[in-house]
Amino acid sequence: MQSVQLTVNGVSTLESVEPRLNLADLLRERLGLTGTHLRCEQGACGACTLLIDGQPARSCITYAVLCEGAQITTIEGLEDDPVMVALRRAFTAEHGLQCGFCTPGMLITARDIVTRLPDADERRIRLELSGNLCRCTGYVGIVRAVRRVLEEHRAGHFVVAPSERRKLGPVGSGHAGLAAGDMPVSMAVPMGGDTPGTYGEVKLGLAGKKPNIEIRQSFVIARPQTRELR
Repeated sequence: MQSVQLTVNGVSTLESVEPRLNLADLLRERLGLTGTHLRCEQGACGACTLLIDGQPARSCITYAVLCEGAQITTIEGLEDDPVMVALRRAFTAEHGLQCGFCTPGMLITARDIVTRLPDADERRIRLELSGNLCRCTGYVGIVRAVRRVLEEHRAGHFVVAPSERRKLGPVGSGHAGLAAGDMPVSMAVPMGGDTPGTYGEVKLGLAGKKPNIEIRQSFVIARPQTRELR
């Protein structure tokens, strides 16, 4: 067992955890924050998305011990957030949920879009939401809801602090906040057709946190970074 000190929704907590315990289980089973949902437990569906130090992250594949000193914000901690209030209202009005299982993670991702990409069009919204899966709605209502809140934001109905996150990338890898074109790339590989893909390798784990655990993850981006990651 190992002690981990972290701040969850503004409240500091000290927990004794096994190294294998993921952050989602810690939040749900120890702290009773069941708004963070678990479905695939492989980091693929997005249902468990929350904020680690202000950046969206998959809590089902994040070890709790890596969150030493981190600021964790779950859906419960965004109850009075002005963007989240607008998103909840828009999701209801645009029928952006049915069973609701994906909704907490979807809302946190949608909030990231509104704060980071205030000028996003429908194509960009769909791209940004592609990591959050919904088996009920067909995404039409969800996309409409995000567009509605973006329009309200541009009209000045509420003010939000601009996000420092400018680029996609694993939380803790050091790449999520880089400017376009700064992500280190190992080599280019063909993805079919005339559009080259990009192969890269990043180090997962929260930078500067202890214990110093490093996990390498390879990924392929099918489109040029200048078009999709900016």
